[in-house]
Amino acid sequence: MSTNTSKLNLLSFSGKMRILHLSWIAFFISFFVWFNHAPLLGMMRETLGLTPQQVKTLLILNVALTIPARIIIGMLVDAFGPRRIYSMLLFVSSFLCFGFAMADDFEQLALMRFLLGFVGAGFVIGIRMIGEWFPAKQTGLAQGIYGGWGNFGSAGAAVTLPTVALMFGGDDGWRWAIASTGFVALVYSAIYFFSVSDTPKGSTYFKPKKNGALEITSPLDFFLYLVMNIPLYAALAVLTWKLSPANLGMLSTGATDIIYAMLGSLYLFQVIRIYQINHHVFKESVAEIERYKFKQVAILDFSYMVTFGSELAVVSILPLFFMDTFKLSAVEAGLIASVFAGLNLVMRPAGGWISDKFGRKRSLAILMLGTGVGYYLLSLVNSEWSIFLAVLIVIFSSIFVNAGNGAVYAIVPLVKRRMTGQIAGMVGAYGNVGAVTFLTVLSFVDSNIFFLVIAAFAIIVFVLITLFLENPKDQMAEVLPDGTVQMIEVE
Repeated sequence: MSTNTSKLNLLSFSGKMRILHLSWIAFFISFFVWFNHAPLLGMMRETLGLTPQQVKTLLILNVALTIPARIIIGMLVDAFGPRRIYSMLLFVSSFLCFGFAMADDFEQLALMRFLLGFVGAGFVIGIRMIGEWFPAKQTGLAQGIYGGWGNFGSAGAAVTLPTVALMFGGDDGWRWAIASTGFVALVYSAIYFFSVSDTPKGSTYFKPKKNGALEITSPLDFFLYLVMNIPLYAALAVLTWKLSPANLGMLSTGATDIIYAMLGSLYLFQVIRIYQINHHVFKESVAEIERYKFKQVAILDFSYMVTFGSELAVVSILPLFFMDTFKLSAVEAGLIASVFAGLNLVMRPAGGWISDKFGRKRSLAILMLGTGVGYYLLSLVNSEWSIFLAVLIVIFSSIFVNAGNGAVYAIVPLVKRRMTGQIAGMVGAYGNVGAVTFLTVLSFVDSNIFFLVIAAFAIIVFVLITLFLENPKDQMAEVLPDGTVQMIEVE
């Protein structure tokens, strides 16, 4: 891979820049599809007579499948390559869109919305693709552009789909708008498949030796890996609890118990699979050249849980927070809140660039500390503050949160190349775990305590980064099937 460190030419559409542009567009479309229902919920509610509880259920179902999907897609990417898997994900999602658009009742809507959570795993695929095409000194900025620009797909849906629905008109306008996103995904699945390759010409695509779980290189890492899998299942258990008779009442007691049992069984199966793949670490030492430290993955998990997880949660609460605190209209509060997510377009690439320029560990630590300070300041905001100062605090907090997203994924591709998809999947899943965790906290406390809890999480993760995260080494070693060792430049 080239070690050229010149600036990225965003106007270029050749070589690695072509791959970057085609990949962020694929990610944009995946988010466009994932959130295609959000701006149309009002129309859907009128057409199908949905209750407030049913609308809340659709929102919960939309994020439920994404947690395991990011893990599974990460494994598939490492095994089969991002070109095939991104095309497959968009192809399958297009038909799920068509199914959602044709739903006649809430049960059909709920099933299709749950399955459409699958498309939220698209983010993971491009992380591996960009990591293959860009040298380490550019990967942070490239990953930031991919994530920040692609993430804007949800805003794209909010801006365009109501207009599309009105163009078609009538009670079924929303159906045509949803179906149009499926058509876009279907067409682009073919475009992506025939327009990209997994690696630059002459480069090797390294695959895991075994599939089904991450390869671990020490007994201590084995047990840490088992522990780090628990929150993934716990988050799904919390979502089940929200739908149970104790909360929204959308599931029966029997169905709730069955889901809990399934989650427990799946975790036990995962433990067995992890042991099958990694039991050798208890019998013999892994060669030094093959080793990596799983604590790197764990710290990145927690970091993304705070940055992206809090972003998803805060975007959900901020409009209402400003309406209640400053007695603003829904439009005014929405505009202020949009700043928080909107800055992702610029600050996620900026976070990657900062990481490339000033060092991975140092950058992530400073951004995490700033995230903690920002949320602490938000916890102090009340009706006695000026709106201008409150908006400044929102901007300050958003800068650090969104740049932190970019800094996390500037490190992910540099941990262990052949498992980048799986690592990106686990880190990405922890972002959803964070959203579930913080929104659950919000259901028990007021907004000021909610912000304070996130600030505390950020400071704890800042300490973990400072004490335990290691800067990526100068070179990463990968062993070819014939035993040849290939060194990959990392810094």
